[in-house]
Amino acid sequence: MKYPIQKKYHSFKERRKRRKKNLPPVNKKIAVPSFFTLMNLFSGFLAIISVSDGDFIRGAWLIALAGLFDVFDGLMARLADATSDFGIELDSICDMVSFGVAPGFLIYTWTLHELGLVGIIVSALPPLCGAVRLARFNVNARLQPSQDHFIGLPIPAQAIILGAFFLTFRNSSELFSFFENGVNSVLIPIVVVISFLMVSTIPFDKIPRFDRNTLRNKKGNIVLFVFYLLLIVLFKEYGLMAVFSIFILKGIVVGTIRFFRDDFQQEMEEEFQDYS
Repeated sequence: MKYPIQKKYHSFKERRKRRKKNLPPVNKKIAVPSFFTLMNLFSGFLAIISVSDGDFIRGAWLIALAGLFDVFDGLMARLADATSDFGIELDSICDMVSFGVAPGFLIYTWTLHELGLVGIIVSALPPLCGAVRLARFNVNARLQPSQDHFIGLPIPAQAIILGAFFLTFRNSSELFSFFENGVNSVLIPIVVVISFLMVSTIPFDKIPRFDRNTLRNKKGNIVLFVFYLLLIVLFKEYGLMAVFSIFILKGIVVGTIRFFRDDFQQEMEEEFQDYS
């Protein structure tokens, strides 16, 4: 014989079981990479606060720290086999703050505010183009998840190069004194170019996976990655500036070579006619 309270508890357990069956499966492993993704967002949030308080140096380094967390969340997702649509969407939302809004706010508050409306528009390019870049990445991640390169400049690289530019030249404004608008005359073209690169289709290298296949077949990529890390550790902001400048220039050069090579091969195929 069951008491009424036992019957209610039994029916409650049955309802819970039915609800669980109707819920989509959840991969509990996503908690590990999601922690690093949220630390990315937290770093970007702290960067915005630091810039608003006038501490531009801390803000720029916090953007770089957010980039480090962004690298770790991808590595953890692959190591834990926890790649998911949830992780992709969460990562994009966090990247929008840390690598879109934060660097845009940094360059506007630092010097672009002097140009009024023009400064606002230029400062808005990183988050605007970054949003397009992230949306396209999310779509491509579902359609072609095994690509070995990024299509367009990754938004963290764009953010870190802007932070590195500030850190490198913050005390060297006299270098740009012969320009009409000083440092803005150099900063504006940089922002426009890297914003265009984000929405372009130029391929850029991905961080090596460090698995057996990569260690065996792509040793050059791993050596280059280690070389980049050493430059950043040894030379700090100058290393950041050098590494991401090399990364961007390498992508542009390789993309240009591929474009003309593919175009040349296509022309050769069109000209060839078999009359046999």
